Amino acid sequence: MLKLFEYNWQVRKDWFDWCGKVDKEELLKKRTGGIGYILPTLYHIVAVEYGWICGGIQEKAIEIPSFQDVASLQQVIEFSSSCHTEIAPFVIAWNDSLEDRIMIDITDEGEREAHRYGEVMRHLIAHEIHHVGQLSVWAREIGKEPVSANFVGRGLFA
Repeated sequence: MLKLFEYNWQVRKDWFDWCGKVDKEELLKKRTGGIGYILPTLYHIVAVEYGWICGGIQEKAIEIPSFQDVASLQQVIEFSSSCHTEIAPFVIAWNDSLEDRIMIDITDEGEREAHRYGEVMRHLIAHEIHHVGQLSVWAREIGKEPVSANFVGRGLFA
C-alpha cells in the first residue's frame, strides 16, 4: 500500500509543478466534470486524504481550511505539505494488523457508517488516481501535456 501512496504523492508534486507553468486563470477556469476546476481539484485531493486519515482513522481534531482560504497555487502546495507531514508517518507505519480495524464516519446526512481502515486507505488511493485522470483530460483541453501517470519508472522500487 505504501508504494501506491508514494506514487500518488509523486504524481501530486508533478501536478503542482505543472500548475506552476500554467496561467492562474486556467487553474481556476470552470471545466466539465468532477470538481470542475484544476486547482480546487488538487486541494480536494489533499483535503480528502487528510480528512479520512487524520480526522477519521486517527480521530484527531483537525481543521481543514476552505478552498477560498488557500486559493493560490502556493497556498495549496503549503496545505498539501503540512497535511503530508501528518499523514506520512501513519502511512509508512501501516501494517496488516490495521486492515480490519473499524472507523465510524458521519455522512453529510448525519448517518453513522462503519468502514474498515484498509477499505478507506484503498479508497484514498483510487480517489486520487480518479481525479488525476480528470486533470489529465483538462490539461489536454488547454493544449498542455499532462503529467505522466506511469507507475513504472518512478523509482519506487529502486
